[in-house]
Amino acid sequence: MGPVIVRAEHRMRDLLDRLVPELNRRFDRNALAALRETVLADEPALIHDISTLRKRIVARAAAACGHEDPEGIAEAAFAEFMDGRHDIEYFEDALDTLTHLSRHYTLGALSNGNADVARLGLDRYFAFHFSAEGVGRRKPEPEMFERALVEAGVGAEAAVHIGDHPDDDIRGAARVGMGTVWVNRGELPWEEADVTPTWTIGELTELQALFPG
Repeated sequence: MGPVIVRAEHRMRDLLDRLVPELNRRFDRNALAALRETVLADEPALIHDISTLRKRIVARAAAACGHEDPEGIAEAAFAEFMDGRHDIEYFEDALDTLTHLSRHYTLGALSNGNADVARLGLDRYFAFHFSAEGVGRRKPEPEMFERALVEAGVGAEAAVHIGDHPDDDIRGAARVGMGTVWVNRGELPWEEADVTPTWTIGELTELQALFPG
């Protein structure tokens, strides 16, 4: 779990402390994780809709605490989480790189998460954005990559997917025939035997040399 999500979780739990004090006492992180599995067992399709999944978990926890409006609590908690979710600091090289790439290429953002590209102020760089919630399938499954290719109007051989996750990003994109760039800031070893990224970079500025336009 990244630092942005951790901070957003803390904001949500601080709000719940004020709204339903018993909830945080009864449901620590492990208990919420167990409740998540229960919700997914009942509604497996929510694995592709993490916003609704998060609200379902909080609503069930609030109901277990006897709150009279668990859905209202879930909506308020989710709104607080999303405020934190969009309170981010960009990598130093991110915006300059996006500026360069967007001048020369059609960019699309593909996400398993629920960040809003427009709310982050990044929609000026991206021609389109697809999320697992909107597509109904998560990376590394092919649907999101295939939707991106259709939207961009190119074949897989003319597209490159850039990401930091070996499975969700690199394996998923490679399976549909796209080129791949693994962003490996931590200088980690590549451990996947069945797939290899087309390029590996340590800093986003390296993309400007790979794709000069």
